[in-house]
Amino acid sequence: MLAFLRRVANLCRKELQVILKDPASRVLLFVPALLQSLMFGYAATLDLRQAPYALLDQDHGPAAVQLIANVEGSGVFRRVATLHNENDIAPIVDAGEVLFVLHIAPRFEQRLSAGETTPVQLILDARNSTTAGTASGYLGTIVSRFNADWRQSHGGGAAPLTVDVRAWYNPNLETRWFMMSSMIAVLSMLQTLMLTALSVAREREQGTFDQLLVTPCTPAEIMIGKSVPSIFVGLVQSTLILLIATLWFHIPMAGSLVTLYIGLLVFTVACVGIGLAISALAVNMQQAMLYTFVLMMPLVLLSGMTTPIANMPTAMQWLTTINPARYAIHLVQRVYLEGVGLGTVIGDIVPLLIIAAVTLPFSAWLFRHRLV
Repeated sequence: MLAFLRRVANLCRKELQVILKDPASRVLLFVPALLQSLMFGYAATLDLRQAPYALLDQDHGPAAVQLIANVEGSGVFRRVATLHNENDIAPIVDAGEVLFVLHIAPRFEQRLSAGETTPVQLILDARNSTTAGTASGYLGTIVSRFNADWRQSHGGGAAPLTVDVRAWYNPNLETRWFMMSSMIAVLSMLQTLMLTALSVAREREQGTFDQLLVTPCTPAEIMIGKSVPSIFVGLVQSTLILLIATLWFHIPMAGSLVTLYIGLLVFTVACVGIGLAISALAVNMQQAMLYTFVLMMPLVLLSGMTTPIANMPTAMQWLTTINPARYAIHLVQRVYLEGVGLGTVIGDIVPLLIIAAVTLPFSAWLFRHRLV
């Protein structure tokens, strides 16, 4: 047993030296994760911040002033133009200078005071439908608040049925919270797959694979020696992204670090099994990189990070059940944002264990047969 552990430790040390000996490789291990975390945290967000809009107010009454104050006081919208007639709408929208135009028609306050239905026209630039839909939702909330204030101050009778929306685990509905918690799993998966897939392919390409085979190490020990460093690097990268989320973006972590790292460890082992299978199939590093990038896109798209799994076709939903990223993202978000315990996320850990139990023996089988 001691000899087995010694051989595995020597292989792990050798693999870490290969990964870390080159200064450029050390930079590539950590700088991309740092930059991508900052980019996703700042750029990959669906929230509106100071969205530009234009105003066409043809009433100029106190009610219109109150509505405009609600819009601009929300901190979401920023007026960049004040229009004078309907002919000014098309040019400014076509030029892409504003996200929408808010049109308050004549007799706005008069109709409100008379209890009539009073429309407010919203002309959206729907070339970006997601952003336009988000803006429309924000405006709907602002108008509902205005209606409530108007009824209260002017005695508008019984209030209509309203929906009280409460956001749990993300009070301000910031997509950054969702995105950064997902990145803890996704970015480490990319690096883990890449390192593991290149491990054996690098040996073959550099001509050192045969030398490795004549050592006293068995194929199983070689696999373990190539897996452990990749698992270690993956967990270090997850830690880096976790620190960025908590210390830089100030996203509070509600759960336990122990529970989080247990889930990340199992997820990383499952990714290593997939990476070893790629490494056993690839003849050289170019093939290994190609296989990894081809596989990464479906893994990310079917993880639920960009599109809710419930919105996917049934066949795609079934396909996500073999995707480790799906369970890892769900696990990290529940632990990080909700603060759940290990017993709650066991439904995510068990599928990851099953994936690891399938991919690792399959990789070992491929590895042995590729030696022949």
